[in-house]
Parts: sequence; C-alpha cells; structure tokens
Amino acid sequence: MTDPSREDDPLALFRSWYEAAAGAEIDKPNAMTLATVGLDDRPKARIVLLSSFDERGLVFHTNYLSAKGRELERVPWAALVFWWDPLGWQVRVEGRVEKTSGEESDAYFAGRPRGSQIGAWASAQSEAITRRGVLEAAVEEYARRFAHGPVPRPPHWGGYRVVPDRWEFWIAREDRLHDRFAYDRNDGGGWCRRRLAP
Repeated sequence: MTDPSREDDPLALFRSWYEAAAGAEIDKPNAMTLATVGLDDRPKARIVLLSSFDERGLVFHTNYLSAKGRELERVPWAALVFWWDPLGWQVRVEGRVEKTSGEESDAYFAGRPRGSQIGAWASAQSEAITRRGVLEAAVEEYARRFAHGPVPRPPHWGGYRVVPDRWEFWIAREDRLHDRFAYDRNDGGGWCRRRLAP
C-alpha cells in the first residue's frame, strides 16, 4: 500500500489502493457509492460499479434516462465512496461529471455479457412497472430482435466520468484515531495535500 503521507499524486495513491483491494480477494472492489443531487434537491445515493479510471477520471456506465442520469443532467456533480472493509480503507471522490465519448461507451458495451446488453434495451431503468412479467416480456422481445447478430449499444446507455477536484483517503486506526488525507485541486491544476483530524 502506498502511504498517503508520502504520495503527492492522488491518482497514483488510488491505483495502489485499488490494486491492493483487488488482490485482497474483496468481493467487487469496484463497487462504489454514487451520490447525486436529486430533482427535489435532496441527496440521492446508490451503489454502482467502477468501469475504469485514468488521469481523466473515474468511469461508470448506466442508462442516461434513469433517475441518476436525469439528476446528473441537471446538476453534473457527484461524490463517490469506496469502502474496503477488510483493509479498513475508505476513499472519497468529489468532482464534475461528464459523459464519455460514444466510442468509449461502444467499446465498453461490446465487452459486456450478452444478457446484460439485452437488459440495457429491455429495462426502462427507474420507471414504475406493474409486475416482473413486463420486464421479462421486454427481454424476450429484444432477444428476438437481436437474435442474429451483435447487440448494439442503446442510444440512451453509456458512460459517465467523474473528474475529481477532491480526493480523501481514510485509514482505520485504533481508538477511532483514524488517518485522513485530503487532496484538493489547486489553481495551477496540481494537488494540495492536507492531513485531517478524524
């Protein structure tokens, strides 16, 4: 694990921690809480999966017409939280959100299991349905429609990239005297690191 007190680059630190979490056999180390501002101006949160990350930001994929998609359209800012319990590590990220390119979304969609691809067409995510049979019928319809070839990416489905302007790394310590390190983007595009009281 990279020590936050000695690392000036939060992305390098995150990469080190993420690889350690993946190596610790944690179930779904890519699971993260995504918090958005609801259409009613109340906070909304749910678990999504990190698809990828690099110097541009952290990416997840979803239905653009879902509740979170509509929320991000209105207020394109979000917060993420990773919690790797066996290690006692938490990472928080805050930043502006932008859609990934169509080419990036196409490439990711093409690598998904076929059932998940069909599901992206069949589910009007976040909309009320009368019974599960409605969803199952839609799955059957799209499975027939795309039976003889690859499933194209729906136009309403794709990636979002959270572009961090703040990171926080948290390490559990005894007596709740945890280690916390915040990285805030400065005017020059670099990062200002500060140790925070727990």
